[in-house]
Amino acid sequence: MIHFSICDDENTETAYLSNLIKNWASHTGHSIDIKCYPGAEAFLFACEDNVTDILLLDIQMGEMDGVTLARQIRKKDRAVQIIFATSYMEYIADGYEVEALHYLIKPVDPAKLYAVLDRAVSKLAQAERCLLIQSGTQNTRLPLLDIRCLEVAHNHVTIYADEEYRIKKPLSVLEQELGDNFFKTHRSFIVNLKYVRKITKDTVWLQGDITVPLARGLYDKLNRAIIDLS
Repeated sequence: MIHFSICDDENTETAYLSNLIKNWASHTGHSIDIKCYPGAEAFLFACEDNVTDILLLDIQMGEMDGVTLARQIRKKDRAVQIIFATSYMEYIADGYEVEALHYLIKPVDPAKLYAVLDRAVSKLAQAERCLLIQSGTQNTRLPLLDIRCLEVAHNHVTIYADEEYRIKKPLSVLEQELGDNFFKTHRSFIVNLKYVRKITKDTVWLQGDITVPLARGLYDKLNRAIIDLS
């Protein structure tokens, strides 16, 4: 079951998006649940009791705009796939800030929405993947989505997430377990592309005030990997 939420203060737009999602589900065979909210405040009030996997979000709404709502969501949930559907082009940069999957301009084109929904489902599957960390007698399942980067030094790898984990395992072995969202910036570092905030020719800045080196010749490849991910 894929849980959808639509947050839009225009009833006609909500009905239109709901019908498109239902058509997509009927063609792809996905089971879905759709809940609709007339504004950001209504969504926040209900979100404690309702699960949302994919959120279609307008930007210009009532007292709280969609970008502010997305920032609130990202403080607690990194897995939900946020898709902005709006009439305003000027907010695209804000969409990157809150790790929005895509930015659709109204009136939403059905084919474009269907393609984005396919990507959202793929992203949800990736978000469920975990890295098994073994330390002594303790095993920890760390979601890949929570990993910012990995650093190898003196035969140990430090994994930077909300906490730090230090394990003895070759970085090359871990690299095979991470998936397409990760990029090796240096012989000693692998970064999660979702956390990349700024790139120069020799440095990568990650969310959380983390900087890692970028090896010579990888600047264009890293930029391409980020574009392909978006």
